[in-house]
Amino acid sequence: MAGVSPAILRKRGNDMKTKKDVKALVAAMTLEEKAAMCSGYDFWHTAGVERLGIPQSMVSDGPHGLRKQAGKADHLGLNEAIKAICFPAGCATAASFNPALIEEMGHVLGNECQAEELSVLLGPAMNIKRSPLCGRNFEYYSEDPLVAGKMASALVRGIQAEGTGACVKHYLANSQEMYRMTCSSEIDERTLREIYMPAFEIAVKEADPWTVMCSYNKINGVYAAESRKYLTEVLRDEWGFDGYVMSDWGACNDRVPDLEAGLDLEMPSSGGGTTAEIITAVKDGRLEESVVDTACERILSVVFRYEENRNKEAVFDREKDHAAAERIAEETVVLLKNEGGVLPLTKSSKTVFIGKYAAAPRYQGGGSSHINSYRVTSALEKAGVPYAQGFQDGTSETDEALLAEAVELARGADTAVVFVGLPDSFESEGYDRSHLRLPACQEELVRRVAEVQENVVVVLHNGSPVEMPWADSVKGIVEAYLGGEGVGAAVAKVLYGEVNPSGKLPETFPKRLEDTPCYLCYGGDGSTVEYREGVFVGYRYYDAKDIDVLFPFGHGLSYTTFSYSPLRVDKEAMLDTETLTVSLDVTNTGCMAGKEVVQLYVGRPEGGKVMRPLKELRAFDKVSLEPGETKTVTFTLSSRAFSYWNETAGRFIAPTGTYKLLAGSSSKDIRSVSEVSVKCTVNVRKPVSLDTAIGEVEDWPEAMALLNGPVTRLMKVFGVGEVQDASSAMTDEMGAAMVRYMPLRNLVGFAGEPKENLLKIIGEINSLL
Repeated sequence: MAGVSPAILRKRGNDMKTKKDVKALVAAMTLEEKAAMCSGYDFWHTAGVERLGIPQSMVSDGPHGLRKQAGKADHLGLNEAIKAICFPAGCATAASFNPALIEEMGHVLGNECQAEELSVLLGPAMNIKRSPLCGRNFEYYSEDPLVAGKMASALVRGIQAEGTGACVKHYLANSQEMYRMTCSSEIDERTLREIYMPAFEIAVKEADPWTVMCSYNKINGVYAAESRKYLTEVLRDEWGFDGYVMSDWGACNDRVPDLEAGLDLEMPSSGGGTTAEIITAVKDGRLEESVVDTACERILSVVFRYEENRNKEAVFDREKDHAAAERIAEETVVLLKNEGGVLPLTKSSKTVFIGKYAAAPRYQGGGSSHINSYRVTSALEKAGVPYAQGFQDGTSETDEALLAEAVELARGADTAVVFVGLPDSFESEGYDRSHLRLPACQEELVRRVAEVQENVVVVLHNGSPVEMPWADSVKGIVEAYLGGEGVGAAVAKVLYGEVNPSGKLPETFPKRLEDTPCYLCYGGDGSTVEYREGVFVGYRYYDAKDIDVLFPFGHGLSYTTFSYSPLRVDKEAMLDTETLTVSLDVTNTGCMAGKEVVQLYVGRPEGGKVMRPLKELRAFDKVSLEPGETKTVTFTLSSRAFSYWNETAGRFIAPTGTYKLLAGSSSKDIRSVSEVSVKCTVNVRKPVSLDTAIGEVEDWPEAMALLNGPVTRLMKVFGVGEVQDASSAMTDEMGAAMVRYMPLRNLVGFAGEPKENLLKIIGEINSLL
């Protein structure tokens, strides 16, 4: 693979401009030049300083292809860009559950960037899929932060190995398109830390992205661009990010506070407006010039990192890269249903393709990631079978002539494959969906074909879940997602068994919109949107509420079968300072080579007092197996895998308790279970007061020893431990439960403990903290 690895980049430190060199350059710049450096030169370029040899640097939209605009620039993809390769969108690449494959995709993209002289590719997009309604979900990876973080890290590593920077986006809590530029995401710190921040944390710590893009929205009333807490204290001071932060296009609201918060580069150009604001603020003494210096140093470090690792021999081989796009797409296809082994198809049977997307697949979303694709392959082109269009795209109205033609074609076939999905207008940057339904004409097509044909397979082209009222009337369902320009060939290979499907759903497919976790509060009122579901996003919610879903998170079938051995752990008990090694054997028990995604979940501790999901994905691995072959899969878990964010302590805590370890083929298909006991070494107890419930300290032996006398007397008052007859109004269990929820101050009235003595005991307990 062309280019250089991150390790080589680090070794070249002496050849690159050092921090001292960059500081010297910044020191030689005028205030006006430095202020201008903090804003784009135009729509896609950073500013340069010719007299100091500082070049302009070009960035370009991604994340799954180059949208380098040769002419007039715009952000939403309305004006034509160069011909480029459209790789599978984030919704599809995440379905591969294969970081190594996505890293390869990053290498190809990085090489294309080198050939096109692009210093930074604006991607990956990695916001959490809070609701299936989000119009930009097709760009995002998952409802689970581990999947999003691992996939993003892989893409970043691949891109940057070629000497071009990646820009992870949109930081932070940007999970809707409606009101995205004004709305405040109202989220508690625990939910942020457990759901919306970990993907970015993983990417920063594991892949060291050169740049980060802040989102438009506010976070708890403060614009992301103005949030020192998240741009500096968390991103830089906690996670160690050392690149530059750029704004989403037009996300700056007040340039001077933005700069002070840690937003280094405003994009696109402000036409000199905010440059003047920075200059005036420095001259007026409202802004330290050192803040401007630091921003320029961060920007220039990335500019020269690219310049000094240019691969001027890089070639954008579109035909070769198109083949790579097809190969990657093959692993993103998810087989959702395969009743009676209707798939794979055979060449000898009479198969027909129905639906416009068989001939002209929907393979990408709208907005800033829209690629001017080099060449699009269709399933029909690959298969060469009889075809009927079935419906008009972009409308819900049924074309009766097209429908009748399709039904007649299906009637005389052995198998009918119906290609349906969401039209371009249904999913795009800038607005959200209002429902989860397919266009009515497409649902009618599936229903009518299923009435005359018992062997129906539905292929879906969509970037987010859809309702499937017809699911029970068809034998096969294939989720193709938005698989890029090679999706048609990939789907055809899966349908005919040339490729064994190995994709898994990186998100839950609910039965109804009303079942989704944030149904009652999604979208907000234009000024705020409340994340009332907290950490219960996606499968975490459906598990906790025991809600039946259409297809669960992690689900995906294969043309072969796999068996799991019992889980093995290297220890049955551990301290929260230790790691745990978990392993199991996976065997291909079928007759076809295939790939299985082994998912390891950790279940909450039994009897825990903190409200937590029933289980959470903590590791996954994809293994390739020949028929009869067995491989061992091994995972290493740190205390973070057992932890929740404790807001009192301001850190992740793994409470003492016994945790379940669950390995499965999906969140609902658990194949092997074990457990481990974890002991917490961190004191996270809160100070005790008169209002503290007795039950809150009953697991604290030292405290209960001090309270033993009055608590024992209280128990007697409620008859706990006394001889009781059948006429007793209260059993031991009832009395003990009542005492457990009483505050300590009740020991004065009910147990006769003098208040001054009780306060002394409370003081002694608190001295133990």
